[in-house]
Amino acid sequence: MSNDKLAYMANQIATNFRSMPEQEAIAATAEHIRLFWSPSMRAEMEGILRKPDTQLSAVARAAFTQLSTVKTK
Repeated sequence: MSNDKLAYMANQIATNFRSMPEQEAIAATAEHIRLFWSPSMRAEMEGILRKPDTQLSAVARAAFTQLSTVKTK
């Protein structure tokens, strides 16, 4: 799946949690991605994070970063 499509999907997930406080929205977005995205989709997150021109919302970017940090621990 393309990075643009994954970024779009992550932004949609983050938008669903926009009524929550920011930290809760980040955690909920990260949890949704962890639970429902395939391992290959999650593996592509790092490539998305490395591309500065990827259109990720602040919440989606923070969720990806959180998931990447957890994975490397």
